[in-house]
Amino acid sequence: MKRSTLFIVFLSFVSAILIFIINFIQHSQMTTLKEENRILYAENKQLKAASTYDQELLKVDLEDDYTYWSNIEKIAEQMVSDSEGRFKQTWAIYLTNEAEKYAIDPFLVYELLKVETGYTFDPHLIGPKTKYGHAYGMSQFMKNTAPWVAELAGLPYSDDLLFDPYYSMQLAIVYLDFLHHKYQNWDEALTAYHRGMTGMEQYRQKTGSAKSHYAERILTNAEGHHTFAIAK
Repeated sequence: MKRSTLFIVFLSFVSAILIFIINFIQHSQMTTLKEENRILYAENKQLKAASTYDQELLKVDLEDDYTYWSNIEKIAEQMVSDSEGRFKQTWAIYLTNEAEKYAIDPFLVYELLKVETGYTFDPHLIGPKTKYGHAYGMSQFMKNTAPWVAELAGLPYSDDLLFDPYYSMQLAIVYLDFLHHKYQNWDEALTAYHRGMTGMEQYRQKTGSAKSHYAERILTNAEGHHTFAIAK
């Protein structure tokens, strides 16, 4: 057999091995991802069944207070000013009102959106490709996470909706509330939002703490906005 033929056979053999390794790694990653989603879906069902995630009970009925909407407007103006007009006032009013229903600091959500979009607040943003795919929209949800969060929120789901700024913000608030109830602190909740819940656990095991730069940045910047508070 000629050397060229042997070389071609060798290359084919090496290529087959590489393809096998790549397929094995991808299969392992997808198996891990499916298992994580299965666990999340089960937790979601348990929360609903136990009525520990009843949105009606979590809503804060502040709309009857005559000071409520004026304070909402002030907070919205502060967000618009901080973003140099990139974050629209209608978005800011919606975000603040929805965050208040879940007793979440609206500036925390705002700062999360700032970090996730690189200060652009672009509702049509598509994040860089990762081993799990891209992240989409202002809140940078991945397509493996967004559907069950939408179900948790009682919202319909389609991929196109991830580019709707109001839909994206609603998913972010519901997901943050879910994570905060699960972990009972914002360091773990925010790091899990950024890295995924499995990723947060791995980060905590590696560093001894869930206090990531991502979480610290959001919490510090959110606290810096507190020149006033919504009347409660």
